Amino acid sequence: MTDTAPPPAASALAIIVLAAGKGTRMKSARHKVLHPVAGQPMLEHLLASAAQLAPERSVVVAGHGRDQLEAQLGSRAAIAVQEPQLGTGHAVQQAEEALAGFEGDVLILYGDVPFVRPETMRAMIARLHGEDTPAVVVLGFEPEDPLRYGRILAHDDGRIAMMVEYKDATEEQRACTLCNSGLMAVKSQDLFALLAKVENDNAAGEYYLTDIVNVASLEERPCAVIVTDDPDEVGGINSRAELAAAEARWQSRRRERAMADGATLVAPETVFFAWDTVIGQDVTIEPNVVFGPGVTVADDVTIHAFSHLEGATLESGVAIGPYARLRPGAVLKANSKVGNFVEMKKAVLGEGAKANHLSYLGDAEIGAGANIGAGTITCNYDGYFKHKTVIGARAFIGSNSALVAPVRIGADAIVAAGSAVTRDVGDGELRLVRGEQLIKPGWADRFHDTMKQKKKAQKGG
Repeated sequence: MTDTAPPPAASALAIIVLAAGKGTRMKSARHKVLHPVAGQPMLEHLLASAAQLAPERSVVVAGHGRDQLEAQLGSRAAIAVQEPQLGTGHAVQQAEEALAGFEGDVLILYGDVPFVRPETMRAMIARLHGEDTPAVVVLGFEPEDPLRYGRILAHDDGRIAMMVEYKDATEEQRACTLCNSGLMAVKSQDLFALLAKVENDNAAGEYYLTDIVNVASLEERPCAVIVTDDPDEVGGINSRAELAAAEARWQSRRRERAMADGATLVAPETVFFAWDTVIGQDVTIEPNVVFGPGVTVADDVTIHAFSHLEGATLESGVAIGPYARLRPGAVLKANSKVGNFVEMKKAVLGEGAKANHLSYLGDAEIGAGANIGAGTITCNYDGYFKHKTVIGARAFIGSNSALVAPVRIGADAIVAAGSAVTRDVGDGELRLVRGEQLIKPGWADRFHDTMKQKKKAQKGG
C-alpha cells in the first residue's frame, strides 16, 4: 500500500456503511450483515475497525431487515433507508440527511466486507489529503482471479483514468487486473455534489457510486487509487459458503497469532477462537477446543481436548478437561482444576480447588483447596428461581452428592458420599444424609431363580 502522510488532526470523519441489500444468497431471515464470524456479527467487525478512527458520525444505509439493524445498533449509528434500491450511488445519497451540517471526510464502507483494517482506512484518508488533493480516493485490489469485479484503469502514479463496471467493460478493459473494492474516501463537500450528477445510463439502469470518479474526471479533478496488499480484507460475504470461507480465514490468522504470542496449539486446525478471546503465554490447547465469546485465559493454563468455553475466566496454572464445559460466569482461580465432563456456570472455583469428574457446579462459590467429588451437583434451580451454593475453603464433598441450594457448606467440612444436603453444614462438620441400608440375605438368589423359571416357561409356551 502506498505510504502517505497522516491526515490533518483537525479533519473530522464520518462513515457510511451500505447494508441495504436483501442478501438473497444467504437464504436466511437474518440480515446478511448480522451473520456472525467468530461469534460476532460481520457488521460489528467492521464497526470495531472503524471505531479506531473515532468517527464523529456513523450512518448505516438499510433496506430489507431495517428493524434487525436498528435492534443491533441502537443509538450507535443513524439508520438511513434506501427504498427502492437503485444502486450503490443511490444508496449513499440516502445518507445525505443524516450528514447534514457535517464538514470533514467521509469513508464509504460495505457491511458485508467486514475485515477492512484500520490502517487501510487511515491510508485512504491520508491519500485524500495528499498534495494533489484528489476528489475521490478508491481502494483497489488485485485478486488472483478478477472474476466480475469492476475495473480501475489507472496511471502509474495512482491517478485514476477511468472506472468501469464489469458488465459495461470492453474486453480490453476487462484485461486490467486492478479491481474496485467499492470502498471510497471523499470530502463531505464533494460527495453529494458529485452524486447529484451521476446518471443511470448503464447496463443495469442503476446509479453507480463508482461514477463519481468519472464525473470528477470530466471536471478535470484528479481521483486516486491506493491498493491493498491483502486482497482478503476486501472480500465480500454473500453466501453461506463465503461466510464459511471467511470464518476459516479469520480462524487461521487467529491461530497463528496465538502461537506467535506464546501459546501451544497441538492441532491448530481443530481449535476455534471467538472474536474477543484472550490467550496468555505458555498456554497449551489440545485438539478440538472451542472458545465462545468472553473468554480470558491467563499464562500457564492447560486446556485439554474437546472442551468448550464461553464467558469464562481462567487464572494462571489452571487445568480443565478433557470434555469440560465452562459457561458464562465461570471463574477458575489460580491452580484450580476442572476435569472430564464437568460443567460450570456462574460459579467460582477457588484457588487450588478441584472438581475432577462428572459434576455440575452452577450458581456456586467454592473456596480455596476444596475438593468436589465425582457426580456432585449443585441443585440451583427450584423451577422458578436460581439459588446459590457456597462451599468453604478445604471442604470435601463426597461423590454423588446433591447440594440443594440455597445452602452453605462450611470450611473444612465433609459431606459424605451419596448425601442430599438441604441444610447448612457448619465449619468442620461431617454431614451424612443417606437412607438406611437394608440387607436381605439370599433375596437376590431367589429373585434370579424365579425370573429364570418364568423366562423358561415363557419360551416353552
